Amino acid sequence: MEEEKLTAREEKVSPLKLNSVQYVVALLLVVLLAGLWRLQVVSADNYRVLAEQNRVRKVPIMAPRGKIFDREGRLLVDNYASISCYLLREPARDWDADLPMIAQGLHMTVDQIQYVLRRYQFAPKYQPIPLKQDLSPDEVAFIEAHRNELPELETLDEQRRLYPNGGFAAHLIGYVGEISENDLNKEKYAFYQAGDVVGKSGVEATYDAVLRGTDGSRDVVVDSRGREVGQLGQQDPVPGKDLRLSIDLDVQMAAEKALEGKTGAIVAMDPHTGEILAMVSRPTYDPNQFAVRLTKEYWNKILNDPDHPMMNKTIQAQLAPGSTFKIIMSYAGLEEGVAQDMHVNCAGGGTFFGHFFACDKHHGGVDIYHAIPWSCDTFYYTLAERLQIDTIAKYATAVGISQKTGIDLPDEATGTMPSTAWKLKNFHDKWYAGEVISVGIGQGAVQASPIQLARALSGLASGGALKRPHVILDGQISQQYQQAILDTYAGSGEKQVSLKTENWQIITDAMAETLNSGTAAASHLEGVDFAGKTGTAQVMSHAALARSGGGHKTVPNAWFVGMTPRRNPDIVVAVLWENGDWGANAAKLGAQVVNTFVEKQRKKAGNLMKVAEAPKPATPLENAAKKEEPVTN
Repeated sequence: MEEEKLTAREEKVSPLKLNSVQYVVALLLVVLLAGLWRLQVVSADNYRVLAEQNRVRKVPIMAPRGKIFDREGRLLVDNYASISCYLLREPARDWDADLPMIAQGLHMTVDQIQYVLRRYQFAPKYQPIPLKQDLSPDEVAFIEAHRNELPELETLDEQRRLYPNGGFAAHLIGYVGEISENDLNKEKYAFYQAGDVVGKSGVEATYDAVLRGTDGSRDVVVDSRGREVGQLGQQDPVPGKDLRLSIDLDVQMAAEKALEGKTGAIVAMDPHTGEILAMVSRPTYDPNQFAVRLTKEYWNKILNDPDHPMMNKTIQAQLAPGSTFKIIMSYAGLEEGVAQDMHVNCAGGGTFFGHFFACDKHHGGVDIYHAIPWSCDTFYYTLAERLQIDTIAKYATAVGISQKTGIDLPDEATGTMPSTAWKLKNFHDKWYAGEVISVGIGQGAVQASPIQLARALSGLASGGALKRPHVILDGQISQQYQQAILDTYAGSGEKQVSLKTENWQIITDAMAETLNSGTAAASHLEGVDFAGKTGTAQVMSHAALARSGGGHKTVPNAWFVGMTPRRNPDIVVAVLWENGDWGANAAKLGAQVVNTFVEKQRKKAGNLMKVAEAPKPATPLENAAKKEEPVTN
């Protein structure tokens, strides 16, 4: 019986099955050994690096931006120490449960934090997410007190921009802000990443690569919970390069004061070099609001302001230049040989092409020598009729009207100079001869910016030499970068236009008479060779004005372009006072700026004179010789 059971058991486990099981076990052992060999031998270096990365964290050290000074080295833009909070995504963990605590400690809402997380969801995992900038002391204390519960929070010391108060020179200097998603798609920002702070406007934008610097980092040792327990090394950041602007702080302050409480722009330039000495646009904004995360309330406030505080009116306002355009009309008429012998009887206006065009006064007999200081519309109606639109356009575009000047600031406007070709291209219609009458006094379709008028009229006062405006002093950046600026901000640049000496003298002498007995006589500066031209430009037609019912916004714009001295000037000032009424009002603002410049130059000259007149100190040899001289009675 037992033998039968044993025989049955042997029949159940056949040698073939036993061998198969042995082969399977052996194969599994081979696979396991191969896996161990791959992990511990082949991939040992790779896993060693990964383990090291889990142990070592790279903490960025932000480079401070370069400071900005005026032409004399006086500080305009500085940096201040700030602490920001970042969210670390290595090691990965679920933060949802921590969000309420984080939001409460950082004085944020959970929705705000989730918005930030969504914005950076596609960023590399090694890149920390900026949660909040410029932390308060209690927010820093919250992070330090909760290191164990919230190891994903990290604080970083940063340098943030500190701009002058009150929006001083805001449009010239610009502001910085966190790079946007749209910017990241541009070639200019190919080497930037989300969270970087970049220049957004003004000098900050144009010279961002110079001011930016290079960030550093430090390698810290962390434990399994992400807490810092040591430091391995540090790569120091390279600070950005400081820049000296061409503006003169004293002249800038005078321009800021002159335009305070008004809407418009003032720009002052050195016609010899093209250096901008002052640039003011009103209303302004506070760039310090952009240095940290911009609040929705402040952005909506400036965005909905009808006077457009974000617009740099010195280079972006495109408005009818009014009677300041009469200088260009005079230039065209004289160079064409038409204006020299032209005499007009002004009886309060004139009839042209069947329509009566008014002048503000009955000037009587007018020639070119009186037309500029008296600003007689009738004279320039007649001159425009004789020259016709394409001749006027030729000379206006020659001095830069309807062209960018090439100033090294973003978003310069081009303006408009009408012509037969211009109207055909833009309106698919022919030019009618009667349209030229309004153009003759700087109205109609003519549009210019203050910087264009400043450059054009200073060029004519300099014998036809037009310089390219720029806002930093020469010699501070490499030739390669300088060429990149020229290529980026292309414009009419430097040029010499034809201007006969006798015509140059007629124009500049007549502009000087404007400040003596003409339309800007109230702004005369005693003892100063001050020349210029006023302009009053309507903001709407007489029919539209009648329908509007009046109001401040219907008052004409006031213009003034002035310079000293009258020929080859050292400074030119262009003033736009929106709804400022008569150009004589704008002339008073320009006179304040010019007077500040002149007084400063006189003071410098007086100090140099005192130095030159001071007795030269005796040398040691001369003193010794005096001691050896015999005493005589």
